[in-house]
Amino acid sequence: MKKTDKKLDNQICKVLTNACETAKSQVDGFQWLTHLVNYNQFPESLLIICIFDTKTELEQAQQESQNLVIVSLIKNELKQINIRFNDIKSHVLFDTEEACEVQHNGNWQKRFKDISIK
Repeated sequence: MKKTDKKLDNQICKVLTNACETAKSQVDGFQWLTHLVNYNQFPESLLIICIFDTKTELEQAQQESQNLVIVSLIKNELKQINIRFNDIKSHVLFDTEEACEVQHNGNWQKRFKDISIK
């Protein structure tokens, strides 16, 4: 990773941590988030993955549009470091601890390998 990419990644981590902490306090069932990125194709390749505990909690959040609250938090935080998207929703995915446990025996690294980065 180039020095400039590392600096940008640190900025992204910082603002996503802010979004994560706010989301954890506002959205039931939300646990954590992470990001995947290929800096050779940045910002198009940036993908933020938001993790809920169970499928039921994720579905409840979606029914109550709480997933959009999380997307908005992420968008506002990224805007602070001048990262903007025409359609932020295409850069945010939702998943669950429960699904990872069932499908990948709790191995997130293996699960993330199944997600393609543009």
